[in-house]
Amino acid sequence: MIVAYGFANMLQSVAAARTTVHHTFDPGLLLRLAGHRTYLVGLLFQVTGFVLAFLARRDLPLFLVQASVAAGLGVTAVLGVVVLKWRLPRAEVGLLALLFGGITALVLSAQPAPSKSLGTAGLVALAVALGGIGVLGFFAVRLHGPPGSVALGSLAGLAFSAAAVAARPLASASSAEVFIRDPLLYLLIAHSLVGQLLLGLAMQRGSTTAAVAAMDAAGAVPAAIIGLLLLNDRIWPGREWLAAVGFLVTLAAVIGLTRYAEPQHHHAVARRRERIAVGAGSGRPPS
Repeated sequence: MIVAYGFANMLQSVAAARTTVHHTFDPGLLLRLAGHRTYLVGLLFQVTGFVLAFLARRDLPLFLVQASVAAGLGVTAVLGVVVLKWRLPRAEVGLLALLFGGITALVLSAQPAPSKSLGTAGLVALAVALGGIGVLGFFAVRLHGPPGSVALGSLAGLAFSAAAVAARPLASASSAEVFIRDPLLYLLIAHSLVGQLLLGLAMQRGSTTAAVAAMDAAGAVPAAIIGLLLLNDRIWPGREWLAAVGFLVTLAAVIGLTRYAEPQHHHAVARRRERIAVGAGSGRPPS
């Protein structure tokens, strides 16, 4: 699951960088991204990670599953350095080490347990959240550069967090018929699509690491709180302190990554434009 999300983040970021930057909350971006083979391969990795996370949510608490999804950021950063020659500051290396240390603590503290039902109030709350995220996304899409990456990535995280909350009880459906007829399934799909659009918009505006880190940070806290309060998420007795430390360390590492991340895509585009301008000015055809 962690590796699948890491590959998905990197491949989708490459496709987003090659697509014209959108300044409106336009679902057509997903169709344009789908025209890139790289994006489709990344989407396949994301679907794989989503299915594995969905199955994990049947018995594992959301604070652990969401933190494991966030660990995909570390895989993305390593792949970006190896494959795309991204520059990773030393501070980010230390934060990645903290990220994996925090996740290890969460693994040791999480107690498997089936989920409780959300009920009608939970369904209404998820529907209201969907509308609220969409309205905020309509305004946040006007932001440019790293602030746009962080704002849109955070909203994407909220959407994916809501999808995770819907998935936890849905994964315990007793039959395929119950699964298909459950309103949670369609709320999960709607939140996932909105989150995917927001993430694509965020990746167009700067650093992939900043966009994904903001998404993971915003998605971790609401899901963890709701899981513990409403969905029967449990911690092994006597390990509450370990869960708290692990969650705080993980969250701090993810938020810290948004501070040190550089806009890799914008650097690459700027260098390419500079080479084209120099070639045009010298009378030579641009390479």
